[in-house]
Amino acid sequence: MEPLKREVPGVFFPRDAAMPPPSRVPAPHPPSGRSRFPAAAATLAVLFLLSLWSPAAAGSDGTCVSVTSVAGLVSGAGSANLYINGAWKPSASGKTLPVLAPFNGSVVYNVQAATQGEIDEAFDSARAAQREWARTPLWKRAELLKKAATQMREHAPAIAEVMVNEVSKPRKDAIKEVMRTADLFDFTAEEGVRAEGTLLTSDSFVGEKRNKLALVSRIPLGVVVAIPPFNYPLNLAGSKVAPALMAGNALVMKPPSAGAVTGLVGIGAVMHLAGAPKGLINVVTGKGSEIGDYLTQHRHANAISFTGGATGIKVAKGASMIPMQMELGGKDPALVLPDADVELAASHLVKGAFSYGGQRCTAVKIGVIVTQEMYDKVLPLVLAKTDKLKVGHPDDADVDITAVIDSKSADFIEGLVKDAISHGAKVEYPKGGFRREANLIWPCVLTGVTPAMKIFYEEQFGPVLPLTVVASTEEAIELCNDSPLGLQASVFTRNIDQAILVSDALHAGTVQINSAPARGPDHFPFQGFKDSGIGSQGVKWSLEAMSKVKSTVINLSGESYAS
Repeated sequence: MEPLKREVPGVFFPRDAAMPPPSRVPAPHPPSGRSRFPAAAATLAVLFLLSLWSPAAAGSDGTCVSVTSVAGLVSGAGSANLYINGAWKPSASGKTLPVLAPFNGSVVYNVQAATQGEIDEAFDSARAAQREWARTPLWKRAELLKKAATQMREHAPAIAEVMVNEVSKPRKDAIKEVMRTADLFDFTAEEGVRAEGTLLTSDSFVGEKRNKLALVSRIPLGVVVAIPPFNYPLNLAGSKVAPALMAGNALVMKPPSAGAVTGLVGIGAVMHLAGAPKGLINVVTGKGSEIGDYLTQHRHANAISFTGGATGIKVAKGASMIPMQMELGGKDPALVLPDADVELAASHLVKGAFSYGGQRCTAVKIGVIVTQEMYDKVLPLVLAKTDKLKVGHPDDADVDITAVIDSKSADFIEGLVKDAISHGAKVEYPKGGFRREANLIWPCVLTGVTPAMKIFYEEQFGPVLPLTVVASTEEAIELCNDSPLGLQASVFTRNIDQAILVSDALHAGTVQINSAPARGPDHFPFQGFKDSGIGSQGVKWSLEAMSKVKSTVINLSGESYAS
């Protein structure tokens, strides 16, 4: 079958890309009576309409300024430039890398292939800027973050357009991500100005006199290397950039190859328009295989904040003794206990597995149903709800499933499904078996999944929901804890005592009770156990991760007690 293709008004494709006549992806069911994920709030609906309007916002002089033109794109097309030391420029390598649209494989943008010399230049400019930024009052740092948040909101349509093009994120979700990131910048600014130190007295320790005072404060790390992933190319970049800047650091950021232009325009151009000092943030692009190690092992890298997959383990092993904030994926189980609310559990299994096509580290990666009786109740509801999902182009109204990021990912997902089938698993949905057209994969529900299958423990990162049945809660916990990953888990039960007991027993950074796994709100702590990561994210925890403790001890000539 020929891959589905579509040309959408308002979505840029290169002039030389051969595009077929418009065609619509068929939904996997009749549209009548369709039940989808909860609709966006009214504000998001308005923003969605705005996104179809203008890709530019007014500059300080009243002229129309586009974040894409700032980054070097002309009419939303062409090659985006590197952002180093406050200037936009092409790479001295003379090479560019194509960014492909997941939906049809066309080249939507090109980005620069940075050289090691340009990486050095980025670090040098960041080091110089950081020395000045560290002496900038907290309220001034907060002021910059708030200006950046304002720029994000004003340029939300253009940033969302880029996200739609290069990572195939549904437009409504792309707009939502921009607004969420702007809110994150504002929240970080407010939290950051409340930074507090500690005064310790020596007589707290047994046998000591009160003749020493320790002034304990947090100071910047220096230059932070930020490497966000493709699936949330703006929000997970912002969750690194905002706390790093608020803590007094400078950054060298490498956005993902798929999602690179979102990083350039959504962070680089936004910070540029907000008036960031030269060199405070630098955005470089290139192949990870060519500049990744050089970047993360650079002699002037003082910390690394990385979100991605198993590559992060290699990064951690190769980096020197510097602080690391790592989120490396998850195989998040959803445990449905015998007393669970069946309707609630089924809804969250479907939502958790298929939101953004399962391309989330917090997606439900396997459903573990306790007892055959509960499984027989849950499965029909899961299939019915899956059948109501809409598959299509990111600009389709109310679309739920779009193309996965690239053919390599699609091949990997299909390989896991075929392996499971070869070992006895059954495709319950779609009815005709596993369905794929190019990078577009229809939601797939697999039953009869066992630990003998690769998909039981490997992260599929796509729209596949594997289901397994166990005889007891204890067996479910043992199976889940046997995974090398431990990001999140979900527990569905009506018994709060049982929920806490199971949560305590699970080796996961976060356990959701009666809800699908999720990252956020952005001020909640977010961390993984085992191979899922190092350290915690979330505004407060990221501010701590982006700083280090320093003590100044005052030695008094004698004892001093307040009276």
